[in-house]
Amino acid sequence: MSDRAKTSNLRVLILGATSAMAMATARRLAPQGATFYLAGRDAERVEAVAGDLRVRSGVAAYGEALDLADTASHEAMLQRAVTALGGIDLALVAYGVLGDQAEAEVSYRAASVVLETNFNSVVSLLTWLGNYFEAQGKGVLAVISSVAGDRGRKSNYVYGASKAALNVFLDGMRARLDRKGVHVLTIRPGFVSSPMTSHLPKNKLFAEPDAIAAGILKAIRKRKDIVYLPPIWGLIMFIIRSIPQRFFKKTNL
Repeated sequence: MSDRAKTSNLRVLILGATSAMAMATARRLAPQGATFYLAGRDAERVEAVAGDLRVRSGVAAYGEALDLADTASHEAMLQRAVTALGGIDLALVAYGVLGDQAEAEVSYRAASVVLETNFNSVVSLLTWLGNYFEAQGKGVLAVISSVAGDRGRKSNYVYGASKAALNVFLDGMRARLDRKGVHVLTIRPGFVSSPMTSHLPKNKLFAEPDAIAAGILKAIRKRKDIVYLPPIWGLIMFIIRSIPQRFFKKTNL
């Protein structure tokens, strides 16, 4: 089977569909005949993404606006996605908040927004989807995490903690579901040019969303467990993890 065939005619659920990486991934899948159920917070933006896919590739694309941090809304939304698509083959979780590290250092409320959004709400979705895919004996769960979860750093340890918890959860879910025919992929991007990082000074380590999308689809085709995107971040984070704590705590990373 060709690489293209492995990602064609998929019924795709995208949670956080208006994120730059999610939109780029959808645009790469649409010409292959994928159909989409898109969920995101902003109704106009979700419909714009769905309309773009329909116009570009003539595929079916359904949209729904909801706050994905609201776990009470998850089950009904997921059931609507299954009904609209006739089933789900691939679920891409692509939402999260960066938060304000300085504010989170002094306000539990600010920290909890990051943790609830990036970890707890994602766990709610993954639990339902994991059981759904397990019952059908197949499916792909692709989840965008971050290199920030590899080690707690002074500059973003609240955000990093939310991603580290997510990484551990995905490790365990993968071990449980792999033998049931379900592929669980952890995506760990570095810096990506997007609205979330628009306030940060840009450098050569920033990647474009389309390059990340290409890496995501390649990792799905090759059934990777964890992928660093761009790949150089695997080496960068290996070096950062290797710094002894007595030295690392003195850095300003």
